[in-house]
Amino acid sequence: MKEYLTHHQYFSYALQLGSSILISLIAIPSIIHVSKLHQLYDDLSKHRKSHSDEIPRLGGIAIFVSFTITLLLFGIADTVIPINYLLASCILMFAMGIKDDLSGVNPGTKIVLQFLASMILVVPGKIRIANLYGLFDIYELNLVSSIILSVFFIMFITNAFNLIDGIDGLAASTGILVNGSFSILFIYMHQMELATVSLTMTGAILGFIKFNLSPAKIFMGDTGSLLIGLISSVMALKFFSLEDAPGTFNQVYATPAIAIIILMGPISDTIRVLLIRTSNGTSPFRADRNHTHHMMLRLGLTHLQATAILISINMTGIVLAIAFADSGSASLITYAGIAYILFNWVTALIIKLKTPGPHTIKQTEPLNS
Repeated sequence: MKEYLTHHQYFSYALQLGSSILISLIAIPSIIHVSKLHQLYDDLSKHRKSHSDEIPRLGGIAIFVSFTITLLLFGIADTVIPINYLLASCILMFAMGIKDDLSGVNPGTKIVLQFLASMILVVPGKIRIANLYGLFDIYELNLVSSIILSVFFIMFITNAFNLIDGIDGLAASTGILVNGSFSILFIYMHQMELATVSLTMTGAILGFIKFNLSPAKIFMGDTGSLLIGLISSVMALKFFSLEDAPGTFNQVYATPAIAIIILMGPISDTIRVLLIRTSNGTSPFRADRNHTHHMMLRLGLTHLQATAILISINMTGIVLAIAFADSGSASLITYAGIAYILFNWVTALIIKLKTPGPHTIKQTEPLNS
């Protein structure tokens, strides 16, 4: 028998979303003021930057504050999502992000701290992949494999969001799309605790994006992108493990594909740039302007146009994945992968026809975004 949300649940979800939006909206102007007062601007000396103005990069503080306060107010202590371990990891990621935004952090230190934050979630928090439901012909995972895969997944997605934060509104819009999608799915599956987490993050970013769309008044910095990536990876892992929850529409075998396709924008771009860097014989931890969003700018598009196109593609993939979930994970991931490869190939071809010459840029500085 199908269950429906009560008026109280609708009101609770609306209050969570509204509260997180409001806190971000209130916090951002003060952060902009303090940043300008103390000259806390983005580093314009970096060759990959797409702006010429001095713009604060501490917007992630507002996202963190909004997310944390709202989650503490509305979060439910439950075994479904261990709020204490989740917030502990978020605080660790926030501390690293704010240090990086203010004065920089050694790449090795960043990896170690991300690993610790991931281990907190995976080991004591028990937020991990236990079953791939036949993806690559793999089902149940043993404990060691589960921990290794889950830690890798969290770190990969966390850094993927950091990497796409290169043009106005893209990382924020992707964060809204990803967490908004998980919110809808969790609400449908009657997972109130998980819906609260994803809705709270969605609202925190919605309040921020008003000031981040082109022309941006503030950037989220590593503080914001790493936090959004961390929460997005956690929501994906929890979605993996809800095979027995109400409202799963008997399509468990497509669960891994749906989660991956929701995150396909950051995932595909990260894999692409890592392959380019490796093929160029340079370190994968060196920044460049070879991201998909940089390709869109080379087509002559504005930041807003590039963001709109990339978000629309990701959104279309999500809708199609859910609509054709009965195809199974392997097929869905294959189709999505082919579609993204074709999109990037066509884009690169158009750029080549418009501007003959080399179209990949070798790295000359440490990875940041």
